[in-house]
Order: sequence, then C-alpha cells, then structure tokens
Amino acid sequence: NGAICIQPCSPSFHGDTSFVCENRKWQMLSDACANLDVQSLFQHWSSCLVVTEASSSFCSLVVSNVFSSLQRISETDFSCIIPDILSSPAIPGNIADIVGLLKKISLLLSENVTRAKMQSYSRIANHILNSSIISNWAFVRDRNAGSELLDSVNLFAGKLLLRNGSESVQEPFIATKGYSIHRNTSGTSFDFSMEFNNTGNISGHVAIPDEELLKLPRASKAISIALPTLGAVMESAQSEPAFVNGMVLSVSLPEELRRVLLTFEKVNKLARVEARCVGWHSAERRWDSRACRTQSDTASSAVCVCTHQRRTYRSFSILMSPATPRSAALDYITRVGLGLSILSLVLCLVIEAVVWHHVTKTEITYMRHFCLVNIAASLLVADVLFILAAIVHNTALNYQLCVAATFFLHFFYLALFFWMFTLGLLILYGLLLIFFKITRSVFLAAAFSIGYGCPLVISILTVAITEPKNGYLRSGACWLNWYETKALLAFVVPALSIIVVNLAVVVVVVVKTGRSSVGEGCKSQDLSSMIRISKNVALLTPLLGLTWGFGLATILDSRSLAFHITFALLNAFQGFFILLFGTLLDRK
Repeated sequence: NGAICIQPCSPSFHGDTSFVCENRKWQMLSDACANLDVQSLFQHWSSCLVVTEASSSFCSLVVSNVFSSLQRISETDFSCIIPDILSSPAIPGNIADIVGLLKKISLLLSENVTRAKMQSYSRIANHILNSSIISNWAFVRDRNAGSELLDSVNLFAGKLLLRNGSESVQEPFIATKGYSIHRNTSGTSFDFSMEFNNTGNISGHVAIPDEELLKLPRASKAISIALPTLGAVMESAQSEPAFVNGMVLSVSLPEELRRVLLTFEKVNKLARVEARCVGWHSAERRWDSRACRTQSDTASSAVCVCTHQRRTYRSFSILMSPATPRSAALDYITRVGLGLSILSLVLCLVIEAVVWHHVTKTEITYMRHFCLVNIAASLLVADVLFILAAIVHNTALNYQLCVAATFFLHFFYLALFFWMFTLGLLILYGLLLIFFKITRSVFLAAAFSIGYGCPLVISILTVAITEPKNGYLRSGACWLNWYETKALLAFVVPALSIIVVNLAVVVVVVVKTGRSSVGEGCKSQDLSSMIRISKNVALLTPLLGLTWGFGLATILDSRSLAFHITFALLNAFQGFFILLFGTLLDRK
C-alpha cells in the first residue's frame, strides 16, 4: 500500500502517468499524457506570429520559448491557435497545458482586451470546462490548476474594454459581462443562466447595492464572470468534506466598492442541507466563509452578502456539507431547548441563593451545592455565549469578535465539564473516603483550580498555538477549527475523558446503592432498591454530563438525523434537567 508506479505514455503522447497501490490494486494518481504540439498550435504563424526560432515537436506548452512567441501575437486577436486546441481531447495532460497557456496569455496579453480577444480566450477556457470532461481534472498533476485558471480568467476578464457602456461574451461554460458604473447608477446587476450538465441549467445573480455606488469618485466599470462547472474542480483544494453547490461568480470592481450581493441557485436542492456562503481566498487557495454572510437560504437558492477585495476575495460560491443534516425540527429543538435551559438555570441559581443557608449546614452538603451552583453558572454563561457567537457570525464579518466569542465559549464549556468532574470526585469522596475529612478551604482551593484553572490553561494554549496560523476558527461558525489544525480536540479530549470518569462514578454509585439489598431476599426490598438506583442514575446523568456521550453517535454516523435530534434534546435541555433533578427534586 502506498507504492508509486510511473508509466510512460503511448507513442502518440508525451509525458507519463502515475499510479498508487491501494488495497492491492493500482489506482491512477495523475495523468500528464498530452498530445498538443507546439508546431500544430502555431501552424498559422503567418497571420498571428513571427516565429524566429523553430521549437521542437511534442514539447509542453509551458516551455518558455513558446510564450516568448506569444508576445508577438497580433494585438487584435489570437484566434489562430483555437482550432487545434478545440480539436484536441480534453485529457488531464492537455488540460494542464491549456491552463498554462491561458495563464501566460493573461500575464502577457491582458492589455486592451477587446471583445474578440475575450471571445477567443473564453472559447479556449470553455473547452476544458465542459461538464462532460470535468471529471478529468481529478487526474491533473498540479492540484492548484483550478485555482490558477480562476486567477487567470479574473485577471484577463477584468481588463475587458466596454463598448457603448456594456459588453457581454458568453460560452456554454463561461460567461463575462461588463457595465459602466458611476455614483448615480441604480440597480446595477448581472444575471446569468448557464448550462451545468445534460440535465439542465443553473442561474446566478450579482447586484451592487446603491449605497456602495455612492462611494465612487468617478465613472468606472464593473465586470462579472460566471463559471458553472469550475466549482467541482475547486473542491480538491478543500480539506473539509464540502462541495460547491452553485456556480462560481467572480467580480472585478473598483477599489472603493467592497460589498456585493450574490444570489446562487442550488445544484442540489435537498431541503435538509444548509448552504454556506464563501469566498475564494486567492492567496491561501481555499474557500473562506469569513468573506461572506448568508442573508437568506431556501431549498432552491441562497443569497449572500460578500466582501470584495482585489488581492484576496474576487470569486464567490456556496458550499454544501453532506455530513451536516439540516432539519426544521433540529433548529426548533435547539432554539426552544436553549431558551428553556437559560430560564431554568436562572431559576436554579435564584432558588439556590434563597435556600443556601438551609441546605449547606454540613460540609458535604456545602460542597455539593457549591459544585451545583458553578455547574449551573458555567452552563448559563456558555448557553448565552452560544447564542451571541451565532449572532456575531451571522450579522457581521468581524473576525476579532468571532475569535473572542469562541475563546470564552470554549472556556465556559470546559469549565462546565471540569465542574462536573469536580462533583464526580466529590461523590467518590463521600462514598469511599468516609473517615477522611477535608476542610472547606482545601476543597475551595482544589475546586477552583480544577473548575476554572484547567479550562483557562487549555483555552489560552489553544488560541496561542493555532491563531497565529489562522487555524483557530472553523469556516462557517464561531467555533474551534477541526479540518486544518484539529483545535477542536482541545475541547473533545477533556470532555470525553471527563464523561468516561463520571460514568465510572455512576457505576460505583449503582454498586454501592444496590449492595444494601443483597441477601435480604425480599421482593419489596429489591423493588425499592431498583427504584433507588434508577433515581440516582436519573439524578446523576445530567449533573455529571453523561448526556454529552451521545455526541459520539453523531460522530460515528454524522448523517443520521435521529442521532442529531437525540443529542440536541438531551443537551439543549440540560439546564432544565439540572433545575429538575438538582434543585426541585431535592427534598432538603
């Protein structure tokens, strides 16, 4: 497994093909076989080129002497090379060469891009963006080829000259539109409806808000490019299992204009799947949700408000994660559960404050209620921060606020678990160390060190290690990153470890509780013992956080809506369970 085999191409091609051994079978890794020939590409040299040096046959298009010849192309057009390109098969090796050709054209011939030039450029790009051959991109050796093509198209189309204030160049799989704009222009927008595959078309809409146009100091131009199939190519650059669910829309705007409104028709219109608005970070070559926020999301389309920046964010789309089920019931349970949990925790703390002196007369009851109050307080703050983090992410593109919200959310959820861990240790102390007495001051020092000290150290180390590399936040939410830096492990590992320890505590409580009835032989005694055990388990399950163990089920089968609903029910209502079992059912 993992062995690499490189095989030369057939005699009519140049390059090689790479294979990797997986499960005792050779799987194609990359295919660099190409049959495009420099000689045939420039056979019409008399009308387009003045070639001073003959170039060797079967040479890759990315050789420097070919591109030095490109600089001598007529300023009018370079359509002479199109017939040979369109007649060549769009195999991975040829795709890579054509991407290199388009990149050089964008760098060397992007001055005074006329309609004729744009048409020629679009026809070449369209040849390798056809939906029927898009799967061939998976075997292109350069994994950044899709990103390079997108940058090249954006650069070249951004220099398009406008005749009479507008221009439009359309091919089946790439379309470019441009308009002259000024501060008094209203309703500037671009509409695209393009073929996606043999089954139908998808549409996209780009609009510049009127308040943005007021920022223009002088007349300028706005260019938009639509690429319905390129999104499938860009997925290979994603480290998370998400795929593009609409066309890629690029915009070229003056520096003064930053905000743009985009509407994407969804390719996959499953109602349970949520859309995530993203921008392509051209420097980091990845989709970044910090560039956009979702304004509306329906089963068929999504509306995004995105920030346009020439150096980073010029292209936008929507992502869909197949591993994340979307359900109105799940959203409803989360909202209702969190609201009820917050109200229950406030009521719990009020009741504890009122009866504090009556229920803390002994050392062990004082310690128990002290843990209960800190569990309730930590969960209350965490629930409130959970709501605030969602508001921060959905209403503003403020990265610093999102980092701050994630830090405190991480800290207080960890504090919740470590206080539940402290309560578990206290229960073991009461059951097993009957003759060992601990003073109140020692307990408070140990409890605060465990309950707040450990979470603080973990939270600070997590943000200090991952944030300098921009790996603290996950894309799409104000929460810890998983796919790039595994920062989420700083929450998952302590939480699961504490759940395992507290589960052992419950087992000890069950054994101790049931032991008193052994040998008595009375059915009524056995029944009362079972009832007592059941009450203890029901009481300790929410207080020790065992309901969070159902999160493992959502990891093992992330697409199961039933697991997600069960997990949401048990944890969104945890505050209510703490009020019920920790306070209201306490006879004292």
